[in-house]
Formats: sequence, C-alpha cells, structure tokens
Amino acid sequence: MNYLSQFIYPSPEREEMFLHGIKETCFTTFYPFQILTKNGIHTLNFDESITILYGGNGSGKTTALNIIAEALELQRDTLYNRTNFFADFVSMCEHVLTRSLPDHSRIITSDDVFDFMLNIRSLNEGIDNRRTDLFQEYYQNKSSDFQLHSLADYDQLVKVNASRRLSKSKYTGSQLNNNVREHSNGESAFLYFTEKIQENGLYLLDEPENSLSPLRQLELAEYIEESARFFGCQFIIATHSPFLLSMKQTKIYNLEEETMCVSPWTKLKNVRIYFDFFEKHRDELLRDIPQ
Repeated sequence: MNYLSQFIYPSPEREEMFLHGIKETCFTTFYPFQILTKNGIHTLNFDESITILYGGNGSGKTTALNIIAEALELQRDTLYNRTNFFADFVSMCEHVLTRSLPDHSRIITSDDVFDFMLNIRSLNEGIDNRRTDLFQEYYQNKSSDFQLHSLADYDQLVKVNASRRLSKSKYTGSQLNNNVREHSNGESAFLYFTEKIQENGLYLLDEPENSLSPLRQLELAEYIEESARFFGCQFIIATHSPFLLSMKQTKIYNLEEETMCVSPWTKLKNVRIYFDFFEKHRDELLRDIPQ
C-alpha cells in the first residue's frame, strides 16, 4: 500500500532564484540548497511499496529523506542537521499523497537507533547494580533472625520469607519487576525497528544497516518485505547494504550516477565490490565449506 506517490524537489532554476538575493550575505552554507541538484535529484516517483535511495557519503540520500520527513511532518526521535534555510527549501517542495498518512508514520535514523541502544545499556547497567545489591540482601535475609514486631516490619518479613523460600536467582528476579531484557547492540537495534514499525504506515529509514550484523540485515530485509507485502506499509530507505538492496519488488534510485537514475541492484557499484571480492577468494571459500 502506497501513501506517498510522488515527491518533487525544487529545480536548479528555482533554487538559483531564491539564492540570488542572499549570496552576498555572511552565510557560509545554504544547506540543503545545492545538495540534491548536483546529482539531478528532482522528482521521485514511488511506484513500489519499497523505494531505495542508493549512494555513498555526500550523495544526498539522507538530506532527501530528511526533507520528505519534514514536508510530511513525520514523527522522529532525534534532532538532525538543519540550517536557517531548511524551512525555505521544504516550502518549495511538492508532494502527492494517495491517502492520508497514519499518525504513527515516522522517519527512523541511525541516531534514533544509537540513542535507543544507549538507553537500553544504561537501564541494564542500573539493573546490574541493583542485582548486586539484591544478592547481598538475599544472603542477609536468609541468615537473619528477624522477628515481626509491628505492621511497619511487614515488608521486611515478606523479603525474609522469600529469601528462605526461593533460590538466589528466583529471589532476585522477583524483586526486579521492571527488568529490561538484555540484548547485544545488534539485537537492540533490530528490536527498535520491530517496535517502531507498525501496520499501515509510511516509514523512512536512513541507513538502517548500521549496528546490524549481516544476519540481522537479512532478517530486517525480510521484516520490511513482509511489512510491505502483508501489512500495508510503505518504505523509503537510504542504504548501500547489498542485503537490503536485493529486496524483492524494490525500486532503486541510484544517486551515484552523474544524473540520478533507476538501477537494478546487481549493477550498483557497492554490490559489484562485494561480488568482486568474493570472486577473488572463490577457491578459498569453496575449500573451507564444511563437509
């Protein structure tokens, strides 16, 4: 299901008209002006449920996503690079929606995922410290000769009885009611995507492969494909991951060409680099295949 069918950025002529009156000012950057036009990025047509903006650093793919997100007023969790001219640029853009956007539509950036992983790590570190305290509390309660003298002592009585009745691990687990599941960075990153992507929504993903192992990238590619095919989601993704580029029924805009064009994933430079590398080591790879 597609929500956004077309997005149009300002033409070079329109950019030039706007900049003509301010180029003599003290500003040293006019970002995002003159970023997209150098790669011929003007009109994006979203014919598939998954559209990819492919290109290396400086190709403009992240800028293109941020402008779409700003124009559509999508949710986001972290701030992004913008200047005094960002709002002016966005006001010159046009877009065509085929249906209203669900409120949970959003842009997900690498910074969002990184902040989420830091929050998980911080919470788990706090829980680790609390767990150490509970271990000590367990042993003290287990050997305690505590006696109940008033209702004010009731909570302590419950803890003492629990220490005598339960093993150390069960006692600790029962006290950590708000325990956070501990994950590796890759698991936390993948969890962020699965928690944020809901049914029937438009999602802009900026280099989602960051912090994900090749296996997790394959799992994310499958998750995106199924969300688009079965759960009414539309995706616009900035990436150079071969695992995401190879997703089925995906339209890929190649921003590395002198003028932006649509390319099959098998002809993209980044993919060919991987292919050439594995071809070079073909004999070693075949020799080491487990029997």
